[in-house]
Amino acid sequence: MIAAAFISCQPECVELRQLAYFDAVVRHGGFGRAAEQLHVAQPAISVQVKKLEAELGVALLSRTTRRVRLTEAGELFLRRVHGILAELDAARTDMARLAGGVIGTVRIGAIQALEPLDLPGALAAFHTRHPDVELTLRSGALRQLIDDLDGDRIDLALGPVPSGLPEHLVAEPLFADELVLVTSPDHPTAASDALAIETLSDEPFVCLPADSGLRGLLNRLCDAAGFTPKVPFETTNLPRLRDLVAQGLGVALVARSVAEAPGRPVAIHPVHPERVWRPVGVIHHGGRPLGPAAEACRELLIAHTTGRGARGGQEPASR
Repeated sequence: MIAAAFISCQPECVELRQLAYFDAVVRHGGFGRAAEQLHVAQPAISVQVKKLEAELGVALLSRTTRRVRLTEAGELFLRRVHGILAELDAARTDMARLAGGVIGTVRIGAIQALEPLDLPGALAAFHTRHPDVELTLRSGALRQLIDDLDGDRIDLALGPVPSGLPEHLVAEPLFADELVLVTSPDHPTAASDALAIETLSDEPFVCLPADSGLRGLLNRLCDAAGFTPKVPFETTNLPRLRDLVAQGLGVALVARSVAEAPGRPVAIHPVHPERVWRPVGVIHHGGRPLGPAAEACRELLIAHTTGRGARGGQEPASR
C-alpha cells in the first residue's frame, strides 16, 4: 500500500525543499530545531512537510506534543530522500569543480618512441595540477591510434603526423624527430657519416610490421631511391629492432631517439643527401570537440615538449 502510494504520486508534485525540510526535521528531532538550523520560520516547515505527506498520500511523521517520530512509511521514504539529497550534493560538487577546475577522464593513445617528449613527466605534471581527472594510456601503432580516435576509444593520440592525415583529424606538432639509418658497428659502412639509402639496397632490413607508419616511410624512401627493401625481420618492439641491427642481422630506418637509446651499440647515419625529419604531434578528432579535461591535457602536452621544436623537414615521399 505504501509503495502504491509512492508510485501514484507524480514526480512534479514533490519539491526539493520539501525533502530537505523533512530530512532536517528528522535529523534535528523536531520542527523547532529544524527551523533554527535552516533559518526558516517553523510554520513554513510544518506546512511544507504536510504538503509532502498529502502529495504522497501517507503520513511520514507521528507527531506528539513532545517529539516527532518516523512512521513505517517515513522510514522507507527517508532512505530514498537521503539518496536524492546525496546525488544533489554530488552534482553541486561536480559543477563547482567544473567551474573552478577540471574534472573528467582523458584517454590517451601513444606510439612507443616519443622522445624528446617526456610523456610520464607530462602526465605526472597534469595529474598534480588536475587530481580529479582520470587519465588512461594505451600504446599502439599510428594506424591503430587513428582507428581508436575514429571509434571514440581515445581522446588524444600522440604519434607521427603524416602528410596524408585524414581531414577530420586535427594535429598540433610537438617536435620533429630525425629519421636515421642504423647498421651494426662492424658493418662495412659503419665508419661513414651520412649514408644514401641506395647504398643499402642489397641489405636485409629490420622494421615494424607492414601496416606501420615507419614501414610506409621506409617503402617511400626506398622507392624514391629506385628499389624495394627486403624486410625479413619484423617486430613491434623497438628495443628488439635495435638489438637485431646491433647483432648484424639487418639494417634499419628509425627515429634518432630510438637509435640513441640505451642498449647494444649501433652505427648511426643521417640520410644523404638530405636529412629526413618526421613531425610528431598530438592528434584529436575534429568532429568531436574536446572536453575541458582533454583540452587541458592537450595544452599541457604542447607546453611540456622538450628538446627540438617542430621542424619543417619533408617526408620521404616528398623528397
